[in-house]
Amino acid sequence: MQNYRTRLRERGLSRFEVLGWDADRELIRSLARRLAEDSPDASRLRAIVSQTIAGEPAKKGGILAALRRSPLVGADLDLSRAHEEGRNIDL
Repeated sequence: MQNYRTRLRERGLSRFEVLGWDADRELIRSLARRLAEDSPDASRLRAIVSQTIAGEPAKKGGILAALRRSPLVGADLDLSRAHEEGRNIDL
């Protein structure tokens, strides 16, 4: 057991116990598993959970920042459409 915990510590992980409802067991385990992955998805999840727990309002400009990171920025796309009157129908 000591060797296992030493290997965990070397990877930057630690084992701990939490109290919660039995119905939340799988949710907590899957959350912990995802956070331990050290991926961009885990970082995003960590930020969302931290923000939710802290009760801080969402930062403004999130959509604008995402659009600015888009690979289509500066692609000079022509997004104009031809205007059509529509069709005649009998009611």
